[in-house]
Parts: sequence; structure tokens; C-alpha cells
Amino acid sequence: MTHTARRIGRSLALVLPVVLVLSGTLAVTMVPWADNTPSQILTASAEDVSVPAKPRAAQDVLRDKLMSELQRGEAPGVVLTHLQQEVDRRPSLTDHCVGIARALGRAAVEAYGPTKAQSFARPVCDTAYASGVASMG
Repeated sequence: MTHTARRIGRSLALVLPVVLVLSGTLAVTMVPWADNTPSQILTASAEDVSVPAKPRAAQDVLRDKLMSELQRGEAPGVVLTHLQQEVDRRPSLTDHCVGIARALGRAAVEAYGPTKAQSFARPVCDTAYASGVASMG
């Protein structure tokens, strides 16, 4: 009798994990939020996988970098100095300096309020930073 019980135990030990895994897999695939439509399934053979992402424009990269500095708590005066240094280093950014400085002015108002933001003004890109501050204040 112990031999029979041992055989049944061994059979259950082999079959039970397989049954549990299969029932769990079926339960997950049968839930209502599992969308199995072909349009929702991502495959490694997608047609546009090898298409590189469009490079971001230098002025967008610079603006995001400077805005990030401002958001991390860097003083607006320091960020404006970084803007001036980048424009001096890369004259092609000159056409975009005004827009970036205005955006920094608006962000400084949100972070510091209009009076304190205005105290950081300096003649970077003419008076663009100050006009950004004024547009928010």
C-alpha cells in the first residue's frame, strides 16, 4: 500500500506543477483587459524598426537643458549666463536666443514670482528675459 501511495505522490508531483502553470496562463489570457487583437500585439518584425528617430534641433536641446537647470533650482542669473555662453560658442543659436530667454523668464516667474524673477534680468539676447517675465507678471 505504501508503494501505491508513493506512485500516486510521484505522479502528482510531476503533473500538478504543469496543471497549475497552464491554468494560470489560461486565466491571464482570458481576462477582459487582455486585448489579443493583431493591432495590439507588438512584433519584432515591425516595418519601421530601422527608421532612426529625427534628431532634435540644437535650440530645442539647449532650451530643454536650460529649463531643466532652472527647475533643479539653479538661479536664473546663472542659467542666463549659460545661455549667453552657448550663443557665444555657437553663433547659429543667435536666432533662437530671444525665444529661449523669454521661455526662461516665464519659467522664472512660475518658480520665483514676478518681482524676484525680474531681479535676475540681464542683457542676454537684448531684453528677452525681461519681456518673458513681464508677459507673466
